[in-house]
Amino acid sequence: MIDTAWPTGFERMLARVKATATSVTDGFPHYADPASGKWTTSPAGDWTGGFWNGMCWLACHATGDERYRKWALEWAARLRPRATSDTVFRGFLFYYGALLGAVLLGDPQAREIALLGARSWVGSFNATAGAFPLGAEAEEASDVGHGEANVDTVQGAALLVWAAGEANEPRWRAMALSHARRHIEFCVREDGSVCQSASFDPATGRMLRRYTHKGIRDDSTWARAQAWAIVGYILMHQWTGERDFLDVATRTSDWWLAHAPADRVAFWDFDDPAIPDTNRDTSATAIVAASLLKLAALVPGERGRAYRAAGEATVRALVAGYLDARGILSHGCYNRRLGLATQNELIWGSYYLFEALSVLTGKLESAKI
Repeated sequence: MIDTAWPTGFERMLARVKATATSVTDGFPHYADPASGKWTTSPAGDWTGGFWNGMCWLACHATGDERYRKWALEWAARLRPRATSDTVFRGFLFYYGALLGAVLLGDPQAREIALLGARSWVGSFNATAGAFPLGAEAEEASDVGHGEANVDTVQGAALLVWAAGEANEPRWRAMALSHARRHIEFCVREDGSVCQSASFDPATGRMLRRYTHKGIRDDSTWARAQAWAIVGYILMHQWTGERDFLDVATRTSDWWLAHAPADRVAFWDFDDPAIPDTNRDTSATAIVAASLLKLAALVPGERGRAYRAAGEATVRALVAGYLDARGILSHGCYNRRLGLATQNELIWGSYYLFEALSVLTGKLESAKI
């Protein structure tokens, strides 16, 4: 029996997709005021634009309504100029912004745009370091350039795994595998917690330091870094079958589950001494909720069932406590250090909760994307 929270939450979020598509004309939805519902947009998509397209692709897949495909294609076309931008976050933009349309709907335009993004991105690979650097135009990083790395970028490598098969370019897959493995060294600690960023020498590839530029301090565990690692290594295992990625995925997921609050909704940084009197981050929590549902499909037996139960409980907490009747997911914490959108609707948080609800309502296979 489907929990009544799932169709209720799904329909609320579907209504929000419709409202957004008909109200936003310039730029890409970025973050919104939960009181008014008004979106602040990014002109070229920043690193977040693909998540809006992704919601439209999911909506079309779930409902069969071609309006959502039309909207997804309109915004996907706007991503074309970003293929040549010097940022590693092309992985985010073109995986969610276009690949989803190719994989879920077999859309030829989506496939072409996804391949455009992948083909342009591979040129920035540093073979000595075995990784894609952030790049000179990387959005929001405190340190940008060709000697910086972020765990946020691991899931983008899945775009290249898919594209390698589509374009018959096996070296792209090799780049993606190397990138993901190098970030285990860069960002994943022995206990399964995650450090957001690392600096390395572009000439030798040697790691120089680890740091967390959006957390409360350099050595803290910022909730969204932990979440990005979880989804990144789950996706990389999902697309490649490589066992070491599943090992990292389970280790980082287990750390999250051991340290998350009893009510399941994470605080913005696990090391904030002000807990519980500090910001929550529903966006990090939504990333993990969707990821746990994927992980449950990849891990057999009792352990997989435990991940499924944890994913369901996390979605239930978000729907019950933070998703309003308009389909707005509040209390996403974008950047606490800058005081930017610290209790807002964040487009990526909405995307991952919508993906999770699509799975829980039986409209999407959990390990499909």
